[in-house]
Amino acid sequence: MIWTDLGRAPRTIDAYARGLAEYLLTCEQGNVDPVTANRAHIAIYVRELTSRPHHRGANVVSIDSGAGLANSTIQQRLVPVRLFYDFLMEEGLRDSNPVGRGRYTPGRQRGGQQRGLVPRLTKLPWIPSEQQWLGILQVAREEPVRNRVMLALAYDAALRREELCSLRTDDLDPAHRTLRVRAETTKNRLERVVPYSASTGVLMSAYIAHRAMISRARGPLFLSESRRNHGQPLTLWTWSKVVRRIALEAGVPRFSTHTTRHLCLTDLARMGWELHAIATFAGHRNTDSTLQYIHLSGRDLADKLARGMEHIHAWRIQMLTSADGTTAEVSR
Repeated sequence: MIWTDLGRAPRTIDAYARGLAEYLLTCEQGNVDPVTANRAHIAIYVRELTSRPHHRGANVVSIDSGAGLANSTIQQRLVPVRLFYDFLMEEGLRDSNPVGRGRYTPGRQRGGQQRGLVPRLTKLPWIPSEQQWLGILQVAREEPVRNRVMLALAYDAALRREELCSLRTDDLDPAHRTLRVRAETTKNRLERVVPYSASTGVLMSAYIAHRAMISRARGPLFLSESRRNHGQPLTLWTWSKVVRRIALEAGVPRFSTHTTRHLCLTDLARMGWELHAIATFAGHRNTDSTLQYIHLSGRDLADKLARGMEHIHAWRIQMLTSADGTTAEVSR
């Protein structure tokens, strides 16, 4: 109730509730009182998470934890448990939090930060190869105009899924080919204005004309065309199903609604955009999030390698063509 009153997103509340329910169920199965549980009991819960088979079974796309849950999912499951014990401490029912968080310890490396319960894996985003991207485009060409313009915008403006599906008709500025991403739809509540290409603008004009046949009312830009929800705002889950279907038809199962954002930001890094420009375009408050795309593009490493090889190449040529006997001296 406190988190709801503070205005946290409903999906965040739902995710925390499910995570806490899982932990309480584990305590019940192990005859453990969650109020008095200690760090050893938390360790048992972590072990259960790391060995739990994935609910998708054979349909799971990728696994990075060595078991059935991704490392990020395991980290997410521990957050509501930690918050639960924070609440119990505030209520005076406990003196300490068995989950805890990084505490400063003098003498430790990296600023004295204590290691978390589960090592946090930092992986670069996955992006498709050129051949895989062409496969996606080949399938997308046969899609209705709504799906095509959504894919184009998702890439052009590096939009997250919620940002894309939450666009409204008054967020568009066709004259300047820009769109406004409202703060309440973003991950970090940071509003921004981003451009889109002329090609996407042509698709957008076609979709606006098509949308008028579904509804002339202002409001959500992308509407459902199904019999059950005809004219209703397109949901996140419907868009995820559309992208999943395209990915499977193209033979690229790892392609998701977030892949277009990763691909766009990586392409901007490859084109030589400055770090802060990419961060502004992406809506990142912290450039640490943006750095992963610089790393993924290999731009800095490639530039350094090219400069270094150019210097070494020039030095070798100079040595080979030297007429003062230096080459012979070196060979001896």
